[in-house]
Amino acid sequence: MLNRPHAALALAVIAAAILCAAAAQAQIDAFQPHFNAQLARHGVVGGGFAFVHGPAPATQFFFGLARQQPPQPVDAETAYNWASITKTMTAIAILQLRDRGLLSLDDPAVRYLPELAQVHSAYGPIQAITIRHLLTHSAGFRNPTWPWDCDDASNCDWQPFEPTHWAQVAAMLPYTHIAFAPGSRWSYSNLGYVFLGQIVERLSGDDFEVYIDKNILMPLEMHSSYFDRAPYFLESHVSASYLRAGAKLTPQPFNFDTGITTSNSGLKAPIPDMVKYLRFLIGDPANKRYEIVLKRSSLDEMWTGVLPATEPGQAPTPYTAGPHGAQPKMGLGFFVLEDGGHRYIYHDGDQGGFSSELLVDPAGRSASILAVNTTDTGAPEPAALHPQSNTEPDPNTDLRQALRTVLIETVFPAYARPN
Repeated sequence: MLNRPHAALALAVIAAAILCAAAAQAQIDAFQPHFNAQLARHGVVGGGFAFVHGPAPATQFFFGLARQQPPQPVDAETAYNWASITKTMTAIAILQLRDRGLLSLDDPAVRYLPELAQVHSAYGPIQAITIRHLLTHSAGFRNPTWPWDCDDASNCDWQPFEPTHWAQVAAMLPYTHIAFAPGSRWSYSNLGYVFLGQIVERLSGDDFEVYIDKNILMPLEMHSSYFDRAPYFLESHVSASYLRAGAKLTPQPFNFDTGITTSNSGLKAPIPDMVKYLRFLIGDPANKRYEIVLKRSSLDEMWTGVLPATEPGQAPTPYTAGPHGAQPKMGLGFFVLEDGGHRYIYHDGDQGGFSSELLVDPAGRSASILAVNTTDTGAPEPAALHPQSNTEPDPNTDLRQALRTVLIETVFPAYARPN
């Protein structure tokens, strides 16, 4: 039995912990009006958000409609396209293969993809491009998978939304060039992550989607997650998506297939499944399955920034800018942001009208996820908006930057305080 001084101390510690938890919960509760206001300001049709801290129940809230016609409210089962957040799973797959001795990050990519020998490089042999360069967007490849866009906004339905087969990408490789010396700087490349997906397929013997399902989604019990078109029993939960320009709202392809680009953008999932992914990322020593998916030391390796994520002459975006001008760095498939001496890990996603963001505080064991089904382009109202794969919000007003600032300045610090 505790003596009175020790009992009093224990009660004081418990009371302090309760007060800290209440203060932290107050911060996330106060975040919801910010979330709703930003989505309303940008004319977003619908979206969702979740915040997790350690093993505590997630805080989740939802906004608006998953579909306008017929009206269908967003709920916990609504599935979004997570776009480039898919890249974080592609990178994890590569580290899984590395940890199993099937590749080295410094291997030449052409060793696994002989077709890359057709790419033109003015900076030396193509063997200089490594898997590490692909992971860190420093190989010098272009951003879009397609090197062109629709040239007639009124007649684009005939054009594939994305390349559907590897043969289509391979056919473009003789017309592809390296833009800078590999490893010398950063430049975001969807194409590079298509190459990584192919490496996963060729080394594992599984289709990319099957590999991720077996080795990430299933062990994390993400049972409502899938790639591209929904299974029939989940189709009613798929969110529609939209582009906004001025007052004009243009529906984008519904329940679309990302084709051969699935390794850079094909994941579909509801918010509660993404909460399971967040819990894996923040870690739990009691859950041995997390170590089976990927060792903690390998995740820490992925979360080490290796070069500034900046595009010369380009306006800052959520990918390339932190609060108050903080400059992110690129790790292995994840962005790394230092703010006020604290490290945050994140990745954004934009495709077909969907915008999303994953944000992790490893030291504070907290993480958040958000998705919206409407991209506010910031452009004046046009005559028509055709279906677009690479959709990006106006970088000057992107709602994610405003919300990220609130999260980093008020919500995450409240949960990071020792209790």
